[in-house]
Amino acid sequence: MITPLEKAKQLYRDAYMRWCYELSHDKNILMAKNICEYICNEVLGDMGADRGYAFWTEVKHILNTHTHEELNKQL
Repeated sequence: MITPLEKAKQLYRDAYMRWCYELSHDKNILMAKNICEYICNEVLGDMGADRGYAFWTEVKHILNTHTHEELNKQL
């Protein structure tokens, strides 16, 4: 089973590598985090009080508190 940290890293890397092509590294980091936050909010909105709610809340927290370097490390 995947942990919240692993899921956060996976989402961040996918967003960063697929959709972040600005010349500014800082803009790319912000865009990747915004994409991930949007995904988490959509999942949480559809989920309600399901038992996966705690998992996705933790994923969102990790994305908001970890740096690019921490999120971009290999699993």
